[in-house]
Amino acid sequence: MMAIDWQKAAEAYQTEILADLKTLLKINSERDVAHASDDSPTGPGPSKALEAFLAIATRDGFDTLDLDHVVGRIALGSGDEIFGLFGHVDVVPAGTGWVTDPYTPTLRDGKLYARGVADDKGPSIAAYYALKLLRDAGVPLHKRIHFIIDTDEETNWTGLHRYFKDQPIPDLGFSPDGQFPVLNAEKGISSIIVTFKSVPDRPATLRLEHFQAGSAMNVVPQYAEAVISGALPQDLQAQLTAYCTAHHVTATLTGAKEKVTIRLTGKAAHVKEPADGLNAGTYLAAFLAPFAFDAQGAQYLQTIARYFHQDTRGHHLKIAYRDDVMGELTQSPDLFSYEPGGAQTVLTNLRYPKGVTIEALRKQIVTTLGPERVSARIRDNKDPHYVGLDDPLVKTLLDVYTAHTGKPGYGLTYGGGTLARSIPRGVAYGPKMPEDEEVVHQANEYMRVSDLIQATAIYADALYRLTK
Repeated sequence: MMAIDWQKAAEAYQTEILADLKTLLKINSERDVAHASDDSPTGPGPSKALEAFLAIATRDGFDTLDLDHVVGRIALGSGDEIFGLFGHVDVVPAGTGWVTDPYTPTLRDGKLYARGVADDKGPSIAAYYALKLLRDAGVPLHKRIHFIIDTDEETNWTGLHRYFKDQPIPDLGFSPDGQFPVLNAEKGISSIIVTFKSVPDRPATLRLEHFQAGSAMNVVPQYAEAVISGALPQDLQAQLTAYCTAHHVTATLTGAKEKVTIRLTGKAAHVKEPADGLNAGTYLAAFLAPFAFDAQGAQYLQTIARYFHQDTRGHHLKIAYRDDVMGELTQSPDLFSYEPGGAQTVLTNLRYPKGVTIEALRKQIVTTLGPERVSARIRDNKDPHYVGLDDPLVKTLLDVYTAHTGKPGYGLTYGGGTLARSIPRGVAYGPKMPEDEEVVHQANEYMRVSDLIQATAIYADALYRLTK
């Protein structure tokens, strides 16, 4: 066994790591299908970020592959088995609430701030420099390492699906897109679109003209907006202020006497744990639901308030479920759209453990809400994924974690979804430490430079042990 001080070796690359990472972070790589083309299938930004990443690897003398500008690969080593690394350069929308520009990486108090620094450009650069460290040190590798870089992980996995069409599937591997010690269990992930049916109209004091909330299928909405008209209560502003104070949200009310717009601000969070957020969509609906709206608007608002508000475990929808290994089901309504005579939908994101099927959950939602009032369809689904703690891959990764931190290793269940679940023996491994706060998919996303360097050291050690 080669005697390498992995931490010291990683620290020697810190200046280069930060420089290359900042290059990637300056690229707005949000999905933008409105401007997609053959050269940028998921939008100009993601393809540009992929090009920049592969250019870094080419500069350093690695073998690279670009498939249709939607997925890339960096290769190292030789052998019959393939060890896969799975990263991505696309990011969720930056949103608002940033202290600094989300695409101007800013170093402050040992933390680097930018959209994508923790999810997943920073971890991917750490994994890349782990490869570079091994190559530069002349470490013999007896497996091929294929670092696969997607440009659409946050949405449809377009890149990975393209890659697996004609490229070899790794035998085992990990994604630097989760938490330490190791994420060996990932819940099922599905989005269900609930569509509201028409109901007979009735005389009403108020009319719901518009309701919208949410920016992505996997982010708890931070902002919601409603336009209402009619004989507005004179104390509407006072009621809104009192409501916001009681529930720790904020809102504004603007407009004329008989037509106003209410904009409510909650707190965004990754839907792997929706309880970490304050869902602006459900809070706004819950505020409006008691008022005398038209029948269609009332149905929409009251359903959200009764069945979706403050119920991240699905008890009100009667879909609550718990598995001894993978834990509880979570549900997060993330996209709301209401137009009179037009679309009236709620998209809810479910993270569910093994032991229940998505079709059974869909049917129960319809049964609970009433088939005469709603329909529901499964927009997308990924089944639960599990790699046992006795698997040599998992055991080795836990040993490496303990060696670098001095802390005991253990398995975790993830409510999020990573590219690692695309292969049977795939897990997510770091870079978030157990004690770190959750910052991905939020304003002012950051990563500590010290954590970035430690992750590089851990990844290098793990790759060495797993491919020697």
